[in-house]
Amino acid sequence: MKILFITPGSGDGYYCGNCFRDNLQAQALHHAGHDVTIMPLYLPLKHIGSLQGNSPIFFPATSFYVDQKLKGRAPRWLGRLLSVRPLLALASSLSGTTSAGGMEDMTLSMIEGDDPAFLKGCAELVEYVSQEKPDVIQLSSTLIIGIARELKKAVDIPIVCSIQDEEVWLDGLEKQYANRAWNSITEYSSYVDKFITTSLYYADIAALRMPGLPQPEIIYPGIETERYSTDSWPKDPTIGFFYRMNSLDGLDILADAFVLLKKRGSVPGLKLRIGGGFMSPDKRFMRKVRHTLKPYSNDVTIEEQYNWQRHPGFYQDITVLSNPLRFNEGVGLYLCEAFAAGRPAVEPATGSFPEIMDGAGLVYSPNNPSSLADALEKLLTDRKLFDQTSGRALELSRTRYSSSITATSLTALYTFLLNKNANQ
Repeated sequence: MKILFITPGSGDGYYCGNCFRDNLQAQALHHAGHDVTIMPLYLPLKHIGSLQGNSPIFFPATSFYVDQKLKGRAPRWLGRLLSVRPLLALASSLSGTTSAGGMEDMTLSMIEGDDPAFLKGCAELVEYVSQEKPDVIQLSSTLIIGIARELKKAVDIPIVCSIQDEEVWLDGLEKQYANRAWNSITEYSSYVDKFITTSLYYADIAALRMPGLPQPEIIYPGIETERYSTDSWPKDPTIGFFYRMNSLDGLDILADAFVLLKKRGSVPGLKLRIGGGFMSPDKRFMRKVRHTLKPYSNDVTIEEQYNWQRHPGFYQDITVLSNPLRFNEGVGLYLCEAFAAGRPAVEPATGSFPEIMDGAGLVYSPNNPSSLADALEKLLTDRKLFDQTSGRALELSRTRYSSSITATSLTALYTFLLNKNANQ
């Protein structure tokens, strides 16, 4: 089966959950024997070049932004000049905003797909797809659902679209734009053959925020478990944080909890390891985190640069994972990765965490440093509880969060849609 993934690039300067989810699904299908290509939007995807094939970057961030400002009248020579790799690399290094404020026009452009700059870029994308002739197309998010409409006009190919964490971005828009975006996603859902999401929790969110949207199918994320499996443990008890290092992902909450635990002295030799990377907008935040941790800096390791090759090894160096997010996560891929290494987690009792963890760690409330410190202390000082949650983590990794299970589920869905399309 020939499958095309269309996914926004983040520049790979930090750990982007949705980007990584797309990559995992694509890799799982590739290892199952399918012909998979990943088509990046906006910015490069450096770490998945083997699946990018000959696909160019569509809607390159630099030229698309300028063309939007010029109402689609930017000359082709200017578009080519602004889309050269060095400029995109510069855009990658400066990217990483988690706020949608000021991005209303571009957001609505990709959802509604009716402005000149979008139509120009999408015409190039559709031409590429028409030449490649995939059997199935999968869109990364409803935030690019405008592409589905243009594709359906041109090609008779089933389109699958992921739903996850849209509200994190859309709720940052001015209210009138956010309402318009939610309504437009529902309106354009008719151009998608099937929606999928990664948790029962987020299926409920989708039904609440987009009541007219068809019921999505639940396909849990699948990890290449062999990449994370390990028999080694760190010498000292070590708490790990692995996500983008910013306020939204709660690194400062964990830093404060770590300081509380060090002052209590109840977990001898306690260490903290931080990975996942950060971008230019996060530098001020990271200065504050370092200041908080300064009294115990000898017990703290911060991996400032995200490295895909180093990624699996991070979990070998930790005892427990904790990412105290300030938003309701649709699914935490870092949890599935930690579970494959037998590492339990301690997370706030919010979003999909209770569902995804399912006994492979502890949830706590409220999401503040004191409650987090109490939960970490409980897990790290009760050997029986730790062994029980660690065993549950490995069990979930084998039975729910395996890449082979994900590949089987996606293949079955694609086959159903292809058969349905052939019989119409």
